[in-house]
Amino acid sequence: MTAYKKILIIEDEQDLARIVKDYISKQGYETAVVDHGKDALQRIESWQPDFIILDIMLPDMDGIELCRQIRERNNVPILILSARGSDTDKVLGLGFGADDYMTKPFSLIELLARIKSNLRRVESMISSAHTPPKDEDILQFGAILIDRKAYRVTREGREVSLSAKELELLFHLCKHRNQVFSKIQLLDAVWGYSTYGDENTITVYIRRLREKLEADPSNPVYIKTVWGVGYKFSFDE
Repeated sequence: MTAYKKILIIEDEQDLARIVKDYISKQGYETAVVDHGKDALQRIESWQPDFIILDIMLPDMDGIELCRQIRERNNVPILILSARGSDTDKVLGLGFGADDYMTKPFSLIELLARIKSNLRRVESMISSAHTPPKDEDILQFGAILIDRKAYRVTREGREVSLSAKELELLFHLCKHRNQVFSKIQLLDAVWGYSTYGDENTITVYIRRLREKLEADPSNPVYIKTVWGVGYKFSFDE
């Protein structure tokens, strides 16, 4: 039950913040709004929200920088809102630790779906942390070792820093190695909202995984593109 989950909205457009706050509150969440980055950092520390909605354009601080500072202190899920829809913004936002990204204008129904999906992921992580690891939680392909329960990935013995969503996407592809998935299928499997998802999100995450895992990201060995269909994790014994 999500009735007591706390959601912090960091947004300086007062009308938009009010609309989002009212809508989310009616769904049973406890909500709060701040409109400056410095105030947001203080509120996060004192209030300990379960989810953050973060606008990129703030009066006193760039939202991407604020995202980076939040992530240094806290693992709370962060969804970035922006009027800028370029892949550059998405790469920056996700690279600094955001879990999700939406562009304005957006659907409140879609926003709610993404909040619920991210909160379910966190609850699942907490639950799994208290259960013994299983063989299927650990996968190894050549130099790459993935420990899903520990949220840890190593390549040639060196730890690779991945966000939670990056690891979940990688694990899903690896678990079904050599199987091709469309972007919609990956959104549904990893994010849980294929109906409202932005397929470009998958493009960004695949790019980041290649940068972190492939010796030559422009000529990937593991994460292959199947043109006109989607992506697969390729590995032959």
